[in-house]
Amino acid sequence: MAFDGITIANVVKEMKGELLGGRVYKIAQPEGDELILTVKTGNGQRRVFISAGASLPLIYLTDTNKPSPMTAPGFCMLLRKHLQNGRIVDISQPGLERIIHIDVEHLDEMGDLKRKRLVVEIMGKHSNIIFCNEDGMILDSIKHVSGLVSSVREVLPGKPYFVAQTQDKLNALETNFEEFREALASRPMAAFKAVYSGYTGISPILAQEVCYEAGIDGELPTAALSEVQYQALYGAFDRMVMAIKSGNFSPNIAYTGSQPVEFAAFPLTMYTHGNDRIVAYESMSALLEAYYAEKNTLTRIRQKSSDLRRIVQTALERNVKKYDLQRRQMKDTEKRDTYRIYGELLNTYGYNIEPGSKSMEALNYYTNEMITIPLDPTMTPQENAKKYFDKYSKMKRTYEALTELTEQVKEEIDHLESISASLDIALLEEDLVEIKEELTESGYIKRKSGTKKAKVTSKPFHYVSSDGFHIYVGKNNYQNDELTFKFATGNDWWFHAKGMPGSHVVVKTEGAEELPDRTFEEAGRLAAYYSKGRGQDKVEIDYIQKKHVKKPNAAKPGFVVYYTNYSLMIDSDISGITQLS
Repeated sequence: MAFDGITIANVVKEMKGELLGGRVYKIAQPEGDELILTVKTGNGQRRVFISAGASLPLIYLTDTNKPSPMTAPGFCMLLRKHLQNGRIVDISQPGLERIIHIDVEHLDEMGDLKRKRLVVEIMGKHSNIIFCNEDGMILDSIKHVSGLVSSVREVLPGKPYFVAQTQDKLNALETNFEEFREALASRPMAAFKAVYSGYTGISPILAQEVCYEAGIDGELPTAALSEVQYQALYGAFDRMVMAIKSGNFSPNIAYTGSQPVEFAAFPLTMYTHGNDRIVAYESMSALLEAYYAEKNTLTRIRQKSSDLRRIVQTALERNVKKYDLQRRQMKDTEKRDTYRIYGELLNTYGYNIEPGSKSMEALNYYTNEMITIPLDPTMTPQENAKKYFDKYSKMKRTYEALTELTEQVKEEIDHLESISASLDIALLEEDLVEIKEELTESGYIKRKSGTKKAKVTSKPFHYVSSDGFHIYVGKNNYQNDELTFKFATGNDWWFHAKGMPGSHVVVKTEGAEELPDRTFEEAGRLAAYYSKGRGQDKVEIDYIQKKHVKKPNAAKPGFVVYYTNYSLMIDSDISGITQLS
C-alpha cells in the first residue's frame, strides 16, 4: 500500500480546496517527527496532520487533534515565530514527486511582507519536513541530515534546498506515446514493473491496474508486447494522467475478504471479483485517516514499548532454554523404574547367578515377560542389586525435583507469553503503565528507590454486541483479574482462547437468563482477536459462566482454572462489532 505521487496529488487538491487563503492559527509538534497545523478558513477550522516518520510518513486533512508536550521543540518554536497567523497562498506538488510545498505569507518583525515555504517530503525512511525562506535556503528541518549521513544532499540550516535526483524517471504529466513506448521497451522486465520504474509517482499497484484496464497481463515481458498492446497500455495510462490533471480522483480501499490490502486514488477495478471488493471514500484524507489511524497508533506504541518487549523477550528466551534443559534431564530419568525392577529381580533370583556373569535372564513378574539384566561381573548379585537401587533412588530424587522446577518454569513462560500478548494489543501509553507495573512486581524491572506504584488510568476495551449486550475485554493480566473477579457477576459469561495467551472477555448479562447465539459468537470472536490466535481462520474458544471460574492461591496475575466449560470454533474477524471505548 504505497503513499505514491498520485496519492500526494489527490491530497494537494483537497488541501488547495480547503486551505488556500486560510491563516495558520496553531502549530504543534506532538511527536519528534510530527506536525499538526491548525488553519482558520472562511468555512471554519481544519487541521493538517504531517508525519515524517520513517516507518509511516503521512500527510492529510483531519479534525482530530493530538496532545502535545508541555514544552514545544525548537523546530516547532521556529515555525510559530515565522508562520503563526501567516496566510497560506499556495500549495503545490512538483510533477508527481512525493513532495508538497506549502507557501505562507507573513509579516516579519519590521512589518514587511515575507514568504516562507514548508516542504513536506514523503519518501519512506528519507521523509522530512523542511522549512525554507523565499530564496530556497533551509532555515531548519525536523530531521537534520549531514554529509556523513548522505553524500547526495545535506539538509541543514543555511544549506540550499533542492530535490535530490537519484532515479532516472520520467514525468507522467508530460509524456506522449513515443516516449512511453521507448520508456517501457528500454526496460526488459514485466510490463507493470516497467510502468512504475519508468515514471515518477506511479506505485506498483496502480501500474498493475493500468495493465488490467488495458487487458494485458502485467507479468508479460515488455519484449513480448505487440504494437496493439502498447497502444492499449498507453490508452489506459493516458486516461489516468488526464484524471490526475483534471483532479478527478476516486479514493478507494481494496479488500480481500475483511482485510484491507491496497488503497489508491483511482478505482482498483481488478479487486472487484470473487472475494475481493473496493470501498470508496469521499476524500483521500478521510481514507488515509481511517486506514492509517490504527496503524500509526500501533507503530508509535511499539516504539514506546520496545524496552518492555526486550525485557520480556530476554526473560522468555532464558526461561525457554531452562525449560528445554529440564525436559531433557527429565527424559534421562525415564529408566528409573527399570533400575528398580532390576534390583528387585536380582534380590529375588540372584542366588543362582554364577560368579563372573555379565547378564541374567529373569521373569519380570510385573509384565510376565522375560528380560535380560546387565551385570557387572566384578560384583556379587547383591552388589549389582544395590547399584541399581542407588541409580533408581538418585533418578527418583532428580525426577521429583525437576517436576516441581519444570512446573514453575512453565508457569513463568506462560506468564511472560501473556505479558507479550498484552504488549501486542496495547494501543495507548497508559496501557503500558500496568504492564510495566506487572513486570516490576514480578521482579523483571527493578523499582527505583523512592518511586511509588504507578497510577493506572487504562480501562478495558468496551464493545456492544449486535443484540445490545455489553462486552468487556481485558488489556493485560491485571485487568483480566479485575474483570473476572471484581467486575463480572456470577451469571455473566466468560470467554478465553483455549490453550494460548489471550484476554479475558466478559459479557454482562444484566439478569438475562439466555444470551442470543450471535452474542456468543461475537464474544468468541473478540476472545480470538485479542489472543495469540489473531489472524487464524479458526480459534477454539472456551466459555463458561463466571461463577465457575476460580483463581488458585498464589497464582500469577491473569491465571485461572475451570473444569466444566463449553467450546466453540470461531474466526477472529471483529469488523462488525461496535466498539464503545
